[in-house]
Amino acid sequence: MDAGTRIERALQSAVARSHAPGCPPGLAAAMRHAVFPRGARVRPRLCLAVATACGETDYALTDAAAAAIELLHCASLVHDDLPCFDDADMRRGRPSVHRAFGEPLALLAGDALIVLAFQTLAQVACASQSFAMVLRTISGSVGVPAGIVAGQAWECESEVDLSHYHRAKTGALFAAAAVAGAAAAGANGLEWAALGERLGEAYQVADDIRDAAADPEEVGKPTGRDPLLGRPSAVGALGLDGALHRLHALVAAAGEAIPPCSGGPALRALILSEVKRLVPKTLAQSAA
Repeated sequence: MDAGTRIERALQSAVARSHAPGCPPGLAAAMRHAVFPRGARVRPRLCLAVATACGETDYALTDAAAAAIELLHCASLVHDDLPCFDDADMRRGRPSVHRAFGEPLALLAGDALIVLAFQTLAQVACASQSFAMVLRTISGSVGVPAGIVAGQAWECESEVDLSHYHRAKTGALFAAAAVAGAAAAGANGLEWAALGERLGEAYQVADDIRDAAADPEEVGKPTGRDPLLGRPSAVGALGLDGALHRLHALVAAAGEAIPPCSGGPALRALILSEVKRLVPKTLAQSAA
């Protein structure tokens, strides 16, 4: 079964729990709206790619980890789009959750998706060292001191270290995907953390570039939000050319951070394909 099918099947199974008898139908619909139709699923794809490179045998644990990571990402997008943060009307080319269902249900849907991520992991809970490492890794990527929540909170500070902000807001979940994928396969997950961190920071720099230079229809969400909202941004700090240079450096560093393994070439190809997808079409040649 290919990675995309595994991810979608695991997510469908997880989200189906919200449609069980007794769940408010509006909340269930808002949760499904947040997860489907699919985005790029780059984080769970990274998780599966690393697990494959490490010779995975526990497919249930890997699939649960990949689904949990994507559910946490979707939850962060729901919250990030709220009026108190980015006040974004669109996400993935259609109305954001709070525009489609209202702010109260959007807030609750984001919260429920966070809980659902850990419910999904609990379905395959076992006493193995691999499961313990996966759980610690994923939980650490969303809270404090350096997970998604902390990354979002840096936007409320008057002074922000851009690299630190990027590593928390975006890099933490990428690092979790790489470490959890390796751990689920019984490998030393910590050896894979640098790959995830650098790839995550590269992804955030690319997102900053898209906010500055892409057409909203190309990215499926509003652009020009970072300067409007006073958000920390690689383009704001380094300029567009400087941000592209930083992206090149991070992509190269991510490739170099892949530990020796048979799946190294496939992982490098995945990284390059993601960069090409993320950079606006008008700048794709310079980022190639």
